[in-house]
Amino acid sequence: MIIQYLLLLLSAFLLAASFTPLMRRWAVHLGIVDRPAARKIHTRPIPLMGGVAIYLAFVLSLALLGNRFYVREVAGIFIGATLCSLTGLLDDRKPLTPLAKSGVQVAAAGILIASGVRVQLSVPTAVNIGLSLLWIVGITNATNLLDNMDGLAAGVGVTASAFFLLLAAMNRQYLVGALAASLLGACVGFLLYNANPASIFMGDSGSQFLGFMLAAVGIKLRFPANVNFVTWMVPVLVLGLPIFDTTLVTISRLRRGLNPFTTPGKDHLSHRLVKLGYTQREAVLIIHLICCALGVIAIYVMQATILEGYILGGLVALIGLGAIIWLERVAPAGLGQSPATSPDAVHTDTT
Repeated sequence: MIIQYLLLLLSAFLLAASFTPLMRRWAVHLGIVDRPAARKIHTRPIPLMGGVAIYLAFVLSLALLGNRFYVREVAGIFIGATLCSLTGLLDDRKPLTPLAKSGVQVAAAGILIASGVRVQLSVPTAVNIGLSLLWIVGITNATNLLDNMDGLAAGVGVTASAFFLLLAAMNRQYLVGALAASLLGACVGFLLYNANPASIFMGDSGSQFLGFMLAAVGIKLRFPANVNFVTWMVPVLVLGLPIFDTTLVTISRLRRGLNPFTTPGKDHLSHRLVKLGYTQREAVLIIHLICCALGVIAIYVMQATILEGYILGGLVALIGLGAIIWLERVAPAGLGQSPATSPDAVHTDTT
């Protein structure tokens, strides 16, 4: 099993590292680039098709080296992820309306749920379906919004995938481990070109695909040695940073009487850290370290008793709430431009 994971990881890494320079050239040729603007940090056009390289590396590594039985089993995941990636690519080429993108995300989530990949808590089926829809669409959008600085979303993808791989290996879940290993390798291969200073962005084609896959892997992860009354917190903790960032932005904009979904502005966690005096690289590194800390906590919660799990989960929630209150006082920059040019509505790379 370990050898299989390593092969998947290495193949996805090599494929992403090879495809990304090609996508960079094609993006320039097709005019799919993120151009400088007042709301953004970068000063030159940056190609946007890095997400296509991540997608191809992920799919091909699984097709070439993955167990054929498991590949057939995750057809719903592939279809939904492909739908998100293609929609993101269209959005990179010509911005779509938020309603259109949301509709596609809901449809992709519906396909995933219909294929049997859904939350399985001890509650009525309708509640599980509702929670699944909220989780999939929420994490997809949270990852999309997090893609706002060089290496940020890809690095969070690396960290989350690595912890999902570790959790899958500890619980002997080959399918989840295979998905996580391929996603990890693809993100690392892309990150070679996306780390500061980035020469290519993943674009919506990558951030939506990455968010959808992380949500799907989190749902499929099972912990047979413990009760789900505790272990439901594990994927939430692993993906706690995207959740925190989206919550921070939503609360901040609502408090200012602004629409949290269409209002532009450099008011994400990464931007606020830079506002506090950190460099872009330092801000991204801090966020990655927080992701690692949350992953370690998730591993502990996986093995914790009900009391231990909820005490630790409650402490994390309280720390997160305190951080939101503190960071909310850091004045965000660039709010109030036209929604049509919003970095969240058009493309969230504001590097």
